[in-house]
Amino acid sequence: MNSVESQSEIAAAIKEAVSLASNPTPSISKEEALMRVSPTQLEAVLHTSFEPSTHDVLTRGLGASPGAAVGKIVLSADEAMMATEDVILVREETNPADVHGMQIAVGILTTRGGLASHAAVVARGWGKPAVCGAENIELADDHITINGERIDVGETLSIDGTSGEVMRGAIQTAHVEPIPEIDVLLQWADEVRELAIRANADTATEAKVARGNGAEGIGLCRTEHMFLDEQRLPIIRRMILASTAEQETEALQELRESQHNDFIEILEEMDRLPVTVRLLDPPLHEFLPEIEDLLEAAAEQALDQEQQDLLEAARRWNERNPMIGTRGVRLAWLKPGLYEMQTLALLDAIADRTANGGTPLVEIMIPLTVSGEELAGIRRRIQATIDNHPSEIVIKIGTMIETPRAALTANQIAEHADFFSFGTNDLTQLTFGFSRDDVESSIMGLYLEQELLPHNPFQQVDTEAVTELVKLGIERGRRTKPDLPIGVCGEHGGDPVSIGVLAGTGIDYVSCSPPRIPVARLAAAQTAITQSIKN
Repeated sequence: MNSVESQSEIAAAIKEAVSLASNPTPSISKEEALMRVSPTQLEAVLHTSFEPSTHDVLTRGLGASPGAAVGKIVLSADEAMMATEDVILVREETNPADVHGMQIAVGILTTRGGLASHAAVVARGWGKPAVCGAENIELADDHITINGERIDVGETLSIDGTSGEVMRGAIQTAHVEPIPEIDVLLQWADEVRELAIRANADTATEAKVARGNGAEGIGLCRTEHMFLDEQRLPIIRRMILASTAEQETEALQELRESQHNDFIEILEEMDRLPVTVRLLDPPLHEFLPEIEDLLEAAAEQALDQEQQDLLEAARRWNERNPMIGTRGVRLAWLKPGLYEMQTLALLDAIADRTANGGTPLVEIMIPLTVSGEELAGIRRRIQATIDNHPSEIVIKIGTMIETPRAALTANQIAEHADFFSFGTNDLTQLTFGFSRDDVESSIMGLYLEQELLPHNPFQQVDTEAVTELVKLGIERGRRTKPDLPIGVCGEHGGDPVSIGVLAGTGIDYVSCSPPRIPVARLAAAQTAITQSIKN
């Protein structure tokens, strides 16, 4: 649905459905009106598209974040920051160090990565068009090559984050103006659905968008994104490079102050709604320069002392399989000050917000735990920090269920958890043995073409294994604690089909990127309607 006509037709269909159900003598019920509009149609009408035209598609990748974008090619985050015009950031893949440039770019294009990659997840969170895994693109120092065709930095590209298409030159974009009937339809959806809808939001801006779109809280606040602006990245690098306890403590104190301010702003936007804050998750090497760039500079004897120190740190923290390496709760055992610092910053923000008349509702979430003993140990440390804080604050502490082992031992983990949240991105990756950053652009297309898989499991939740693990984790967790609150905060929480599947597992809520919340609200309502008809 990329044409203005098709968007206009969708808008007209929504208007008609709402009108028929809201007339003084309605000819259809609100439930029937809700079932007349598919989540796909709603998503299509909410995003910018390209005007209908004849244009050559240079290549295709994965439509990772919907919408259309036109801009000049830049090949680095720093180039994006210096640009005076709209730019498309083209990278092999993005990492947290690219976030400042990703914020500036109107669209993101990567040659690697899939629907659960860093670029895809971040772009969806911001509502920014992105195409990932366009493997026919080769990057050079000052140009890109697409299927043998050279395109220089500064030339214009057009990308379609819905279809995954990449075009040379500028294509006219268009967008259907919002119609009030959408708000009416979503209000009806809220009356019908049983599943709560929260947001994955990491900043006050995202939180504001989420609340405006009808989010009932934040189900996942990724704190690592708070460290990545130009002012804070050097601080966390100082913490990583610290050779003494004093140096590490000094860096952590600076991070505490900045993180405190971030939490204050988020809690203000989400006052009286639950905010689930995930403590630091990614491996530390993601906060360091690319080791290949440092090695290249070293070979040319072009490293100063700071860069030499960064190279040594990159070597130390570099891992062959970082997504199953030293990340999440494992970091907290190696660097105990990290989680203590984040907890203190959060407690300070809660106390300040309360003193100013607010009602913050905060939960702390520990990532990647795999045993009850592991969670219990970290929980004791966090609780000690809470108990020693001058303000008397009661706060829930829960965990993410992201590995098959965690799902299988959920009864033991639940003994030390106030809530569960299933991270289905990692759970899918570890269940299939697929790298979520690589497989979609390498062999996923072949697997789907050969019908080796019924669908992309990173886009639509797998019902044969991943969903069964979710069910098992819920059953075993609630065997220990019958009233254990449980959600899903992986990207499947914004996929309409996955919402329908996950709603049947017994979860209480799904959490998704702020722009996907309207679609999730509608999908949850349609799931409830369908279930009531079956019963």
